[in-house]
Amino acid sequence: MPDGDRISVMCVENHGLVREGLCLIVNRQPDMYVVASAASGEEAVAQFKLFSPDVTLMDLDLEDMSGVDAIQEIHRVDADATIVALSIYHGADDIYRAMAAGAANYLSKDALSDELVRMVRQVHAGERLIPPELEAWLAERALLPALTKREIQVIELISQGKRNKEIAVTLGISEETVHVHVRNLLGKLKVNDRSGAISVAVRRGIIHIR
Repeated sequence: MPDGDRISVMCVENHGLVREGLCLIVNRQPDMYVVASAASGEEAVAQFKLFSPDVTLMDLDLEDMSGVDAIQEIHRVDADATIVALSIYHGADDIYRAMAAGAANYLSKDALSDELVRMVRQVHAGERLIPPELEAWLAERALLPALTKREIQVIELISQGKRNKEIAVTLGISEETVHVHVRNLLGKLKVNDRSGAISVAVRRGIIHIR
């Protein structure tokens, strides 16, 4: 089948072996092929500009630029870009942010190869078949107050064991401002202390403990 009649796919994944595995799965299909691959968000945006793939498989857990930010950047290049978000995490916030950024669907990296190729075909055909459990997660997440980017930075630093003074130095803000952010995020997460905030943030997928 000529390339013009097949689905062109870009595989974005920061782990080399996993990226190679994704490419292998795609290239084994008679109706699709890998047109580009990338190991980072910045590279993904650059490759998208060069190759304009029909479908992009986007790892959310990228190091230089998050997968969510990469999705947003790609949509600035092409508002109609079709992107499937991939992650090993299952927190509702991960999925919510990806979908809000413009992902057509979400797939766990635990999924079987058959599920992956089926989803590529579905999203390329314009189908947006969100699994019921994912719809439930998204509906539940939509009712929760969102943390600001600064509040997410603060809870990430808290999870690293940093105190307010250290957080202030790291972010270049006053210790009083840090205190305000901590108070606000505790309220939004409905917890009374830092350990509780970390627990909820990890469970919801706001932060990831590596």
